[in-house]
Amino acid sequence: MPRSHVRFWLGLSLLVSLLYCLPALQQAFGNAYVVQDDARQHVTWMLRFVDPDLFPNDLHADYFQAVAPWGYTTFYWVFAKLGISPLLLSKLLPPVLALATTALCFVTVLEILPIPFAGFLASCLLNQGFWMRDDIVSATPVAFVYPFFFAFLYFLLRRQLLPMLGIVALQGLFYPQVLFVYCGILLVRLVRFEGWRPELTRDRWNYRMAIAGLSVAFLVLLPYALRNHGFGPTVTAAESLQMPTFWEPNWSEFYVSKQFDHFIHYWLYGKRAGLFPGDWCTVDYGPLTWLRPEDSDPQTPTVPLSRVRFGLPQVIFGLLLPVLLRFPGRFPLAKRVNGNAHVFMQVIGASVGLFILAHWVRFKLHLPNRHTEHSFRVVAVIAAGIALTLIFDALLRWTQAARVRLVPLALLSSLTLVLLGYPLFLRINENDYPVTDYVIGTAEPALYEFFEQQPKEIQIASIAPEMNNLPSFTRRSLIVGGKGYAIPYHLGYYNEVVGRSIALIQAQYTPSLDVLKQYIQGSQVDFWLLQRNAFRPGYFQINPSLVEYADSLGDLPTQIKDGVVPALSRVPKRCVSYEDQTYQVIDANCVLTLKRLRGGA
Repeated sequence: MPRSHVRFWLGLSLLVSLLYCLPALQQAFGNAYVVQDDARQHVTWMLRFVDPDLFPNDLHADYFQAVAPWGYTTFYWVFAKLGISPLLLSKLLPPVLALATTALCFVTVLEILPIPFAGFLASCLLNQGFWMRDDIVSATPVAFVYPFFFAFLYFLLRRQLLPMLGIVALQGLFYPQVLFVYCGILLVRLVRFEGWRPELTRDRWNYRMAIAGLSVAFLVLLPYALRNHGFGPTVTAAESLQMPTFWEPNWSEFYVSKQFDHFIHYWLYGKRAGLFPGDWCTVDYGPLTWLRPEDSDPQTPTVPLSRVRFGLPQVIFGLLLPVLLRFPGRFPLAKRVNGNAHVFMQVIGASVGLFILAHWVRFKLHLPNRHTEHSFRVVAVIAAGIALTLIFDALLRWTQAARVRLVPLALLSSLTLVLLGYPLFLRINENDYPVTDYVIGTAEPALYEFFEQQPKEIQIASIAPEMNNLPSFTRRSLIVGGKGYAIPYHLGYYNEVVGRSIALIQAQYTPSLDVLKQYIQGSQVDFWLLQRNAFRPGYFQINPSLVEYADSLGDLPTQIKDGVVPALSRVPKRCVSYEDQTYQVIDANCVLTLKRLRGGA
């Protein structure tokens, strides 16, 4: 394998990776007020590294700081001390992680099939997959899974003990959930099959790697097991069954109804409970999404292609690899696939085992899907890259041997065009490709500037969806956040969020000035952000917080519909600190001085 070939295909792989990163970079820096969805929770609190006075006594900042992995926190802390803001770093980091993962994917493939073109194809599929979901682009702990996973496999296949142990430690420090999969892989490698009969391997190297790897994993995971973050116990399976937030269609959906199709959805496609990665199961192909026979009744419902699961090339060709390997006569390169290919089944076996165990001890090993989705993606792109190499080689041989070369050339060209062009038609969970989940502020810049000019210790009350952006754009605290902040896995935190949310909603719509004042004093509210349509009856059907907590609001929506006027809607103009066409900011301290409201006592 000439080094010049390796360098050429590796360089081309890195170039492709960089090209796929460009749209995300354009989105990240295309507006002054842009933040990645998950970064709002997992990165914004780290602005404390730049200014320790930010977010004092902030429930959300304290929680996400308490549960953040130590290595991940330290990584951002180091760059903050070097003068790079955490939010800026979170936008710069995804291309770096993508390039590093691409290189590691490339060299890992060569350990199974020593043909650089196979590494290139796998790297292309990998980068196409990166932008089908927001893992890498979020720059949160999960973004580090893929470079570490490929590095782990690479050093494992090369039998390099010390580098592998270093990756095991780093994985535990950045995203410990996947560390269980590593341990499972090391254990599965101790078993070999003679026919259908399992027996322990005689390879002492596997025992050495397993003992050392499990020891390092234990030492890294022990502090997590002993840590008391102060936000209550982990939710149990029995408790989760009684919590609406875990049932569809709520934000933390885990359970679904018991109907057969939903049962299949729960075990196979569920975002948190399902076996397979969500992006494998929620793909639409743009203009091809809707199928209807030409002679059918126009009233016949159309069928979305998204219901045709596993329609991605990395899945299709990855599943084809075992078939191709059985026909080395037709696919000659199959003979060069070495014994390291056994790692595919070892990874899958360990992941599925942990998936089952995580369902059995629900929430004690985090979410079942987290033990399979990342490893399945890794296996799929490697297997698909190898399978495509075998197919391309067979087509080229056919072209050279055929008298009429049009057919094999047409097949080769068509396959190439499909692989290069299919992302252009993708829609995933109703999002266009690439999926970045960058959030652009919807408010006027003047609103963010107003809050940023206020003292650092202020607290803002709001149920407007824009409130979730305020900590990132203004560096100021919320009384309670909305969607994305109500993480239900630690009850001490979750119950506090729910309690604050319901109390805030009730205070916003109470007709009593005294009740409103009591809430402002008790919750230490400084400013109240309102949407202009917040007091219209229809607001209860469109506001995410009001929809989520509707069952806990009693007859409040009915009262508003019947004409009960909230006290907050009747405060005098002198208490309005800021307003534009969409938003209004009420000075809570001004409200405390009121003796009566507009239009009555």
